[in-house]
Amino acid sequence: MPLDPPTVADVLTAQRRIDGLVVRTPASTYAELDRLVDDAGASGAHVVVKHENLQRTGAFKVRGALNLLLRMSDDARRRGIVGYSTGNHAQALADAARHVGAPCTIVMPTAPNPVKERAVRALGADVVLHGERLEDACAHAERLAEDRGARLVSAADEPDLVAGVATATLELLQQRPDLDVVVVPVGGGSGAAAACLVAAAVAPRVRVVGVQAAASPAAHDSWRAGELLVRPNRTRAEGLAVGRGFALTQGLLRTHLSDFLLVDDDAIARAQRVYLTAARTVSEGAGAAALAAVLTHAERFAGVRTGVVCSGGNASEAELRRALASA
Repeated sequence: MPLDPPTVADVLTAQRRIDGLVVRTPASTYAELDRLVDDAGASGAHVVVKHENLQRTGAFKVRGALNLLLRMSDDARRRGIVGYSTGNHAQALADAARHVGAPCTIVMPTAPNPVKERAVRALGADVVLHGERLEDACAHAERLAEDRGARLVSAADEPDLVAGVATATLELLQQRPDLDVVVVPVGGGSGAAAACLVAAAVAPRVRVVGVQAAASPAAHDSWRAGELLVRPNRTRAEGLAVGRGFALTQGLLRTHLSDFLLVDDDAIARAQRVYLTAARTVSEGAGAAALAAVLTHAERFAGVRTGVVCSGGNASEAELRRALASA
């Protein structure tokens, strides 16, 4: 059965519901970052970074998880939740479940980012490692949820999750109402779909641009084709490592997404390095994808006031070493 998408009223309600439980993250500018973007070919661009890497659990997804868990009935919370994730969705669910006292099981691929796995376990969730890819973890999570009578929480097809995530874009547009475009990384698409929902309702002149890794282009290809597609899933950027399109988020992307760009993994690593050196901030691969798009497709952003969502900062040591070694 098709899911009803959230409305801007749901987003405003979510903002009130999670107020005080999440960080109102800064929207910051950096002269050195603007200089590097200008040098890349975006003459006169002005970049604003929405620092969701400074959010609780180190990523934007906790906004959605808290909204979803707080909306669940007491009985559903007692039966618990099961999620599947490469890390940030997992941490968000574990944190929200701990807040409401719900049992939480997370299925992760067998070689997860150790930083994210440790964080999920530290938040009290039961971690099950299964399969090489997110799709394998998803199938196992579905079986576990059915066996236990628990609530399976999708990484994207969840209206309450998208409404909560949308509070980040609402904040950004409140902080920087002069933006021309907002660039958002896309894995399952909850962040970009949420941005489309908010921009269409409160700032329709603002363009929303999605960014995905070229090595895992399922959401990009689904959007361009107008149908849900499965694609190879080989990116190093864990938060973008999704191999299929999701119905709810694709539906929202079709309403307001202005463009959808691809960037390769090396460009993402270079953007992580730029964040480290020019903005003194740690970004994981998915968190650097929006900036990578501005640097890679610079001509599209010349003279444009551009908000880039740094969606997460949960990078492993190996990932950061690779970023610092990038040229």
